[in-house]
Amino acid sequence: MLTSSARQRALVTAGLCAVLSGVAACSADTGVSAKASSERDAAPATLKKQCDASSCKGERGGAPFEIRLPSKWNGTLLVWSHGYRAADAIPADPTTPKSGMEQPNRQAEVAPAEQVATQLLEKGYALAGSANKSNGWAVQDSVAANEDLYNYFKSTFGTPNRVYLWGASLGGLSTQVLAEKDPSWLSGSAPLCAPLAGTNLNLDLALDVAYSIKTLFDPSLKLSGFSSHEEAVKNWEHAAAALVAAAKGGKPQAIAGLLTIKAIAGAPDKTKTQDGSTTTSTGAAIVESALNALGYATFGRYELEQRVGGNPSDNTSADYSQRITDADRALIEAAAPGQLDKVLAKLAAGERVSADAAARSKADALANPSGRIKAPTLTVHTIDDPLVLAANENVYARRVDASHSSGELQGFLTEPPVKYSQAPYGAGHCNFTEEEALAAVDLLDQWVRTGAYPAAGAIASELNFSTDSTLPNMNTPKSIADGTATTGYSPSLLAPAWPNPSAKVVR
Repeated sequence: MLTSSARQRALVTAGLCAVLSGVAACSADTGVSAKASSERDAAPATLKKQCDASSCKGERGGAPFEIRLPSKWNGTLLVWSHGYRAADAIPADPTTPKSGMEQPNRQAEVAPAEQVATQLLEKGYALAGSANKSNGWAVQDSVAANEDLYNYFKSTFGTPNRVYLWGASLGGLSTQVLAEKDPSWLSGSAPLCAPLAGTNLNLDLALDVAYSIKTLFDPSLKLSGFSSHEEAVKNWEHAAAALVAAAKGGKPQAIAGLLTIKAIAGAPDKTKTQDGSTTTSTGAAIVESALNALGYATFGRYELEQRVGGNPSDNTSADYSQRITDADRALIEAAAPGQLDKVLAKLAAGERVSADAAARSKADALANPSGRIKAPTLTVHTIDDPLVLAANENVYARRVDASHSSGELQGFLTEPPVKYSQAPYGAGHCNFTEEEALAAVDLLDQWVRTGAYPAAGAIASELNFSTDSTLPNMNTPKSIADGTATTGYSPSLLAPAWPNPSAKVVR
């Protein structure tokens, strides 16, 4: 299993030439023709040298890097970008108060998991990755490090026939920011579980959650302008404890408050360890999702504020009642009769937070993908991701469609089995199986080499997708029915819309 966090379902991003909330995200040209790919392969790539003590591991411009070479190179270089890494010590488990502290990681990595790296090397791929020159919301550092890493690989080992950028979480965002720069050497990209809606939309949503927690559960919670990283962590700890205590108390207004936060944030009701099959499990999943967002909104926000010179997030115009659907209202009224309007009145009356205009502009410049792509782009997400919502895929699909890009976007979502104690896939941040990670690379590679858009059938074949004919609905994915498969892919899944309907999602 790759990384963990909370639940995720299958996402059919911009793609399957399908429609995400009514928006088709396919365009006519892959950006890389089969002819061009075959011409590159006509001149086989060869390595100038193999790794030695200094050439494949070290530091460049303050960024630790690693390169691994296969015994027989297929001519393709994979450049991996790791996910968010805190600049200072943070709670080891940001979903659990008093879980201890985790120190910053400065190690380079070349794939999402060691077993994935091993299999990619066996397939003939060369692998490269950087730890960047800084931790935190270091998207631009990652972009610079990967550009440098490609140039270093080319001059030291040889010119690849194909170069694919891929990465997870914040690394997926870095991947796509670099891909949209359209470097001449890029063949395709694969951002996994990435906040593709960009910095400000995601941090605004984190502010919505923190504001709701402050207003409903912990009036002492600070929302911006932390004086230090330590102050931000202490605020998270205090608010997290208050939220957990309120959830355990089970009072009607607390229940209504938690369900309202879920609706406001578009949070999943399943996580990696909570299958949502009982009221208790669903409640625990909602709390876990809220605590994830609270981490973004406290110690994550502090680091970003230092980077951009102020608070970039804003909720002054947020109408939280607008985000409560009829279904949400029915659910909340059934769970806590008469409480929803009281909760919404509190949220409407609270003191809002204004963004610093210069800081918001800088945060936007750090990472806000436009959707203007010129090379094949394959995304993967779990539908129940409590940290980086699958709705990010919907936003990016809309941007690609609006930009009339010459490249194409395709993606797939995964969902968990109906019942589980720990989701093998489909629930939790970046909780993909080995097979799903490898499929992302293989599908992108086939797309680039052949010029053939990977439609649903190709994805299903690559992932050995099967259905269970013993169930009433014969098209129920076997993986969802009994959890025995190695993937939670389901071709019928669509990424949800961004939870704030008034947000400007298309640039």
